Amino acid sequence: MTTYAALLRGINVGGKKKLAMADLRGLMSGLGYDSVQTYLQSGQAVFASGHGDAESLAAELAGAIEERFGFCVDVLVRDHAYLKAIAEACPFPAAELEARQLHVTYLSEPVTPERYADIDPAVHLPEEFRLGDRVLYLYAPDGLGRSRLAEVLSRPRMNKGLIATTRNWNTVVKLVELTA
Repeated sequence: MTTYAALLRGINVGGKKKLAMADLRGLMSGLGYDSVQTYLQSGQAVFASGHGDAESLAAELAGAIEERFGFCVDVLVRDHAYLKAIAEACPFPAAELEARQLHVTYLSEPVTPERYADIDPAVHLPEEFRLGDRVLYLYAPDGLGRSRLAEVLSRPRMNKGLIATTRNWNTVVKLVELTA
């Protein structure tokens, strides 16, 4: 059995795509996943599975959500080893920052710096971003809601062809703990 985190994009935000976590847990248990638990209301679930891989589990869960609840949700599934490696590889001093200042955008596939070549880093200072293994780390000292860089990074042309979903540092750390 491997323990995973499922990251659902855009649920329970602004009154759209409402999905009660109890309903999500029930759906996932019905799919045969073990030890299902959710974290917060914003679309994180931890579970164990002995079948499939991260991609097939994400597709299975997304399909089941659409079938049962009637709306499409992008889903990324990542295992504990990956989540831990992402937290450990953070290029910013996470221990010295407030959780609201540091975010990780999980991406469905690897990206190259060329995707973001049009962004002039100097224009957005003190905000900064760095790329990792299917992630983008964002330092936004005034928080995500006030970040001009986050706005630029989230534009559709920047993420064309990708599933991208962002979590604050507290959630990043908690998912590592919950999947251990």
